[in-house]
Amino acid sequence: MCTAVTYKTENFYFGRTLDYDCSFGEEVVVAPRRFPLRFRHMETMKMHYAMIGIAYVAGGYPLYYDAVNEKGLGMAGLNFVGNAHYNEKAPDKENVAQFEFIPWILGQCDSVKQARNLLGNINLVNTPFSEELPPAQLHWMIADRTEAITVEFVKEGLRIYDNPVGVLTNNPPFDEQMFQLNNYMHLSPKDPRNHFSEKLPLNTYSRGMGALGLPGDLSSQSRFVRAAFTKMNSVSGDSEEESVSQFFHILGSVRQQRGCCETGDGKYEITVYTSCCNADKGIYYYTTYENHQITGVDMFREDLDGAQLACCPLICKEQIRMQN
Repeated sequence: MCTAVTYKTENFYFGRTLDYDCSFGEEVVVAPRRFPLRFRHMETMKMHYAMIGIAYVAGGYPLYYDAVNEKGLGMAGLNFVGNAHYNEKAPDKENVAQFEFIPWILGQCDSVKQARNLLGNINLVNTPFSEELPPAQLHWMIADRTEAITVEFVKEGLRIYDNPVGVLTNNPPFDEQMFQLNNYMHLSPKDPRNHFSEKLPLNTYSRGMGALGLPGDLSSQSRFVRAAFTKMNSVSGDSEEESVSQFFHILGSVRQQRGCCETGDGKYEITVYTSCCNADKGIYYYTTYENHQITGVDMFREDLDGAQLACCPLICKEQIRMQN
């Protein structure tokens, strides 16, 4: 279960939580412009936009969970179990394996508009990366500083939705997630007024009562509503420190704590990592479940004209600063 959001102050920010019951050894990975992106059914992309994100590197290939390219386009894949549907190879189509989708888009698109055009001829295929790594059932958010879309491959075909809230979680399909917001249009950051009855002298007795009814459970639909309300009403300054801090607070509203969502065999879903990428500057910030300190990796400090991946293992041990 995961949540992805966008945020804009002076700069554009893109990030997500990854909620799962284990880690796979993911890292912050920079793919420079000359790193060969090999595709199973398409020609190798020898030159492409550089990108930075979190990936599990298998056999030298970055399996990106989310990433932002040097042009400021971001993309994240979130679980969409039971609804995602991938096809067999098709003639006269760009046959892209599910695990190649993020580098395929970010390697050659500088905007959501370009991504929309590229999606018109894509056929997302069910080719596994390996026997141990079958295709993950996902849907995706693609965003730049001007717009965001949700992309879903279902049995009925490709679905592309405008995403005006810049938020995505897991199931149900995105159009149903958006429709559910109609049930919460009464929520407000302001104190509520008495609409119950003019005959009763009802009064607010606490701050924050305008948000009574905001769902607090861990389901994906509830997290979508909570993240959308928090993001759409969020206020911060424009500085990097204020913007990044506020972004982590937005995603903090949907963070998962160990013990609250059991997955079986004594395992619990947790927020493995939370990310925030300044898409304009190419700086990828993250925290992990055991490390609340924000760590940053600057894509432009790497050799972006190189041909080798630059990998930074996640710092997972808690960093505590003693003040005395």
